[in-house]
Amino acid sequence: MLQIQQNVSLKNFNSFAIEASARYFAEISHEDELVELFMDPQWMAMPRLIMGGGSNMLLLNNYDGLVIRMNIRGIEHRISHNDVFVEAGAGEVWNDLVNYAVTHGYAGLENLSLIPGSVGASPIQNIGAYGVELKDVFESCRAFELSTGKFKTFNKADCGFGYRESVFKSELKGQYIIVSVKFHLSLIPNVNLRYGAIEQELINRGITQPTIKDVSSVVSHIRVSKLPDPSTIGNAGSFFKNPVIAADVFAGIQQKFPDVVNYPAGDGMVKLAAGWLIEQCGWKGKTIGHTGTWKNQALVLVNHGGATGTEIYALSSQIIDSVYTKFGVSLEREVNIIN
Repeated sequence: MLQIQQNVSLKNFNSFAIEASARYFAEISHEDELVELFMDPQWMAMPRLIMGGGSNMLLLNNYDGLVIRMNIRGIEHRISHNDVFVEAGAGEVWNDLVNYAVTHGYAGLENLSLIPGSVGASPIQNIGAYGVELKDVFESCRAFELSTGKFKTFNKADCGFGYRESVFKSELKGQYIIVSVKFHLSLIPNVNLRYGAIEQELINRGITQPTIKDVSSVVSHIRVSKLPDPSTIGNAGSFFKNPVIAADVFAGIQQKFPDVVNYPAGDGMVKLAAGWLIEQCGWKGKTIGHTGTWKNQALVLVNHGGATGTEIYALSSQIIDSVYTKFGVSLEREVNIIN
């Protein structure tokens, strides 16, 4: 029987460790519990927040509505020739899925090692790291449509993936709840070493023919060296998107700042490293009250203890303003802001 709790603290359910409470709270472990929940008009009419690992959100206030925490578990796979189709419940921890694939020799997820969060959130955000995005390995997802109480399968084309974007963040926002995701992996590794940091670390380890396990290990090492552990210090990983700008605009910036870190983004566009831009503005490792930026990566905002969501949001606004003033580039928050 589905249990609805009242006045539940969300501190342990968000990686920023912000103290906020939910007026109502439900944990979903089976698909049929979603059907049961939304058969009641009371919950259909109420504001709702869907949570997975709580790793990509900033709570500004107590949530005066229903918080639904997705905890559907399970990982299954099917092999067809050299293709592997792995399906995971929305509540699975993302890195547990990556480890499952790497351990079994299923290639495709290794560059996405140690990204915080849950499987269900991965297509919403089109998560990505070190030259790989979720859309590169995405096969389909199964989602619950709130208005009809029916389940629908979305293929890659349906999802409208973009840089940290999908239809679930835009035109279909709030209309569906993802219950499982299927990935298209391979028994034949095609390791992606496009990012220099991976290649350099492999050289440091004397590895000339890396396996997917090697790549996963190196990516994890790099992430740990740059990013704080949310269990130790509250954070949501990268707080801002890397800005993508037109090549002619980039040329003007490069003329003033020859060392600007950049990557080709295709179609006459250039991607800038948001962390570099923020660091050049003097923010790296800076502390303001209970908040600040991480000492090893300026892209990460942290809660040093006792910070409110509004304090962290105010810090992010100051950073956005200073980067725009110095470079004429507008940073966009990657983290979802929950009012």
